[in-house]
Amino acid sequence: MENRINSPHAPDCGAEQYGSAIVQDIKWLPGGEPVAGAAASFGIHLADLEAARHASSQLINKRYLWRGYGEQRQLEAQPQRVTLAASGQGRLFGTVSLTTDSAAGIQADAVFKAEIDAYRRGGARVCEVTKLAIDPVPHPKLALASLFHILFLYARKIHHCSDAFVEVNPRHRRYYRDMLGFEQVAGSRYNPRVDATAYLLRVSLDYMEQQIAALGGSGADGADGADGAARSLYPYFFGRAEEADITRRLLALR
Repeated sequence: MENRINSPHAPDCGAEQYGSAIVQDIKWLPGGEPVAGAAASFGIHLADLEAARHASSQLINKRYLWRGYGEQRQLEAQPQRVTLAASGQGRLFGTVSLTTDSAAGIQADAVFKAEIDAYRRGGARVCEVTKLAIDPVPHPKLALASLFHILFLYARKIHHCSDAFVEVNPRHRRYYRDMLGFEQVAGSRYNPRVDATAYLLRVSLDYMEQQIAALGGSGADGADGADGAARSLYPYFFGRAEEADITRRLLALR
């Protein structure tokens, strides 16, 4: 099968407004099935333009309002944060951000600092996944896997992080556990930023690397054939050759 990220198909018209292209044209599911419907031929971008951050903020606010979360949010440029945008057919339909640790800490420190500090004292280089929002699309696993794989590459290959944290609503805890292998670090606490309770979850980037190596690019065949993989996102991550291409692009964008 051809490399899914080096397709000759024309990239999405107007996608440049969403920032520097990382993957311009994903038009195949792992295993060779073409992506169909509203998400056909989508791309992933580094949201390094003000217009891209604004579009990502609009999507975050729309999805969070639908879930009943608190304040409106506007993404600002920050040196410790990268934001990814997924777009297809002329619209942005997905976004997620990664914040790496610094003297200012990470967002989750506001509620879970003691737990995160315990990992720091143990030598961990921590980062945090934030502001995930995605509109309904025909292939949600592929879209989410593409975003999370590139986020992993930023964390692991660019910033050499060892552990990723995320604050999640109680109803989403099982999803992160089953789909990506996150484990609970701390129980439910009130988070005034979103006016809701949240759990603190963590995943080892060593674990993610192992899962990607074993399952990445296998798609439905990998999910069917691997024990416990049926609900996992990892079979929908990129394969090894694609990962190497994407890593080179990320290094070039630094």
